[in-house]
Amino acid sequence: MSIISKIKSNPKLKKMALSLLIPANDHRPRLWVRIFLNPFKHKKGKHSIIRSKTRMDVFPFNTFELGAKSIIEDFTTINNGVGAVIIGNESIIGLGNVIIGPVSIGSHVMLAQNIVISGLNHGYEDVNIPPASQPVTVKQIVVSDDVWIGANSVITAGVTIGKHSVIGAGSVVTKDVPPFCIAVGNPAKVIKRYNNETLTWEKVF
Repeated sequence: MSIISKIKSNPKLKKMALSLLIPANDHRPRLWVRIFLNPFKHKKGKHSIIRSKTRMDVFPFNTFELGAKSIIEDFTTINNGVGAVIIGNESIIGLGNVIIGPVSIGSHVMLAQNIVISGLNHGYEDVNIPPASQPVTVKQIVVSDDVWIGANSVITAGVTIGKHSVIGAGSVVTKDVPPFCIAVGNPAKVIKRYNNETLTWEKVF
C-alpha cells in the first residue's frame, strides 16, 4: 500500500494531511503547496497556457494534466480536490469556466464562457444536516475529442459527451450525449445527428 493510500484510509492521518495542505475554512491549497509541490506533481504540456487570473485549486493527491497547446482562460476555476482533472491537447477552456473533477476533457475541445462541469454532488438526504456538511458523491465526466460546448452550459456528474458533439448555449446536460450529435435545452435533448451514409446533419424528431 502506498503512503497516499495509507493516509486516505486513516481518518486521523487524512485530517492531519489536509490541514497541512489547506488552510482552515478555505478550499484553496496553501502557498507552499502551489509553489513547491504542484509543479512537480502535475503535467503541463508544451506551449500550453494558464492565464494569470485563473484560480487553480489543484492538490498533489489527485491528478491535474493540461495537454500541449491548450489554453485555460482568465477567471476560470480548476479544482481536483475530489477527482482528477485531465485536459487533452489543443483544447480551449474559455473565460469564467468552473471545472471540478473527476473530469476528463479530450483534445481539440472548445469550451465557451461561464460553463460549469462538475463531477461533484453534495448529499442532501439527511434533513437534520445542512447539505454543505453531508458527504459528497462523485461521478466521472467525460468530454470526448472535438466537442464544442456553448456558453452558460452546465454538465452534470456522470455524463459522457461523445466525439464531435455540440452542446448549445445555456444547455443543462443531465444524460449522455452520443457522438456526432447536437444537443440543446434544459434538460438537453439531441436535435441533430450526423448521418455517415448521407454525410449530412439530420434533424431528430
